[in-house]
Amino acid sequence: MPDQTAQRQAWMSLLAKAPGGRAAELLDAAMPRPGFDWLRRPETGSVMVRGRTSGTGAPFNMGEMTVTRCTLRLESGEIGHAYLQGRSKADAEVAALVDALMQSEAAERLQEAVLRPLEAESSTRRSARAAKAAATKVDFFTMARGED
Repeated sequence: MPDQTAQRQAWMSLLAKAPGGRAAELLDAAMPRPGFDWLRRPETGSVMVRGRTSGTGAPFNMGEMTVTRCTLRLESGEIGHAYLQGRSKADAEVAALVDALMQSEAAERLQEAVLRPLEAESSTRRSARAAKAAATKVDFFTMARGED
């Protein structure tokens, strides 16, 4: 069970971080969208973001972040959830739909057609951001003046 939880966390993270509309493009190219019923229609609200001093110190409130969430049930019974940063109800719907479909027989097809491309694109974005940051790195060193 813990392995399944970790896998689900990984695909939900990919869906939550996907650029707007990208998951929908990949899903629509892979298969027709199945029928579903809303358990919780997409709704937008805010959550408090907390941080810790030095990453381990006392927690403090950094501020609020806008989040859209929803829950749906496929006609076959699988339930999908989505929590995304921002106000895109369409992206939340697609994320919840993919979450539900990943628990069905379509999981392998979606893994190849939706999740792997999202993972590759995410890795490319991370690498580009790391290269950009590395280009601005300054190495400081101490030079001995020899006046001892």
